Amino acid sequence: MDLLSAFFILIILVFSAILHEVAHGFVAEKLGDPTARLAGRLTLNPQKHIDPFMSVLLPLLLIISGSPVVFGAAKPVPVDPFNLKEGRKDMALVSLAGPLTNVIIAIIAALLIKAIYFFVNVPSENIKLAVFALFILHLMVRLNLLLAIFNLIPIPPLDGSKIFALILPEKEARVYLSIGSIGIFIIFFLLLSPIGGFSLGSFIFDLLSFAEKLLGI
Repeated sequence: MDLLSAFFILIILVFSAILHEVAHGFVAEKLGDPTARLAGRLTLNPQKHIDPFMSVLLPLLLIISGSPVVFGAAKPVPVDPFNLKEGRKDMALVSLAGPLTNVIIAIIAALLIKAIYFFVNVPSENIKLAVFALFILHLMVRLNLLLAIFNLIPIPPLDGSKIFALILPEKEARVYLSIGSIGIFIIFFLLLSPIGGFSLGSFIFDLLSFAEKLLGI
């Protein structure tokens, strides 16, 4: 992969992750928790969101290594569940907002791709611009679908765990969510070490391919 492609991947990934986190904070605000707004996190200013490792170093390492699965994250937006009106239910909605935002971005990018192909008979001087736009839009689809799929994995502290916890009894949900402090190590272990023929990376990639087919990409 050339440096220019890596640059665009990183830029799209960072801003997609930022929109993901802002969506969490926005929905939390609507459900009664102003913590993200008071912390200055309801903004698109990258300085408020970028985490040196998760936003830059990790995706760069994945890109350089040629990994088929490239992901990253912004700093988690702070949410105080005690401010939410309906506790775990609202927390699940806040958690769903991030991946749903990435899916919406992917859908919009896919529609723009179809629009460009529809108007394929563009003047010759615009061909290069159309090709560049298609390249960027395809990256937007793939990276946002990856962010959505990855974050919906039901392993704490990922968003999917808060959604899954909603179906558990309260006591069991607390125990389940308490592994969030080591959850990221569990995720990396599953990505790097297939167990019994199961590979988390392959599973994510299969879901990605299926989602892209649904969008007609």
